[in-house]
Amino acid sequence: MNAHINVGGNRLEVRWHGPRPQEALTLVFLHEGLGCVAMWRDFPAELAAATGCGALVYSRLGYGRSDACSLPRPVSFMHAEGLNGLPELLATAGIKDCILIGHSDGGSIGIIYAGGTPALPLRGMITEAAHVYCEAISIRSIREARERYVKGGLRKNLEKYHGPNTDCAFWGWNGAWLHPDFKRWNLEEYLPNIHVPWLAIQGEDDPYGTPAQVEAIVKQTGGETKALMLSNCGHAPHISQSEATFQAMKDFILKLK
Repeated sequence: MNAHINVGGNRLEVRWHGPRPQEALTLVFLHEGLGCVAMWRDFPAELAAATGCGALVYSRLGYGRSDACSLPRPVSFMHAEGLNGLPELLATAGIKDCILIGHSDGGSIGIIYAGGTPALPLRGMITEAAHVYCEAISIRSIREARERYVKGGLRKNLEKYHGPNTDCAFWGWNGAWLHPDFKRWNLEEYLPNIHVPWLAIQGEDDPYGTPAQVEAIVKQTGGETKALMLSNCGHAPHISQSEATFQAMKDFILKLK
């Protein structure tokens, strides 16, 4: 069931599945740079049911059916979300014990949270296509996305999910990533501070990042990290390799319960 909660004076769209936080471990889903609650489809509900966990899926400010945000987004927008927005959301939602599941920008936000705050409710972390630094392939693909948005059908497709927030969601993401200063964006300082178990998933054909992202995570993280590289897989493993991704996440979660 969709609802809204107030975080920092703004209404955020949320969807709950399964047991509530006082009853079970909660899976917290952090969407990609153009994502929202609806774009996760049935994946959170199915994973919650298979593991006996609860699930909290939410749309960040400016996405989905959450309140709009002002533009342009700063280059540090993921830092603000990981250090301030996400901790406040978890506290407001009453999360007692959780595993973060972050896709792309959502994974990077999870990294900032896990390595830059006390992260007290955190039991473990799963990332899909997370970035720890900016690569040329990322900038190239994000420029191509801008062309598809302006001249192709990307805007119409996103409008089905974001409604009045469509331009806010796209230009907030696209403008920040294409800002000249974003080339220096880097999260490697947070990796040694992350000590919870971590499953890092990436597609071998990801147009937004190379395997070097996962290699940096495995090499520099302070805890036990397992990497899963999937063949014939692009930027969204839970969609293009849903069965393998689901099974890997399920096994990881059950070991932590």
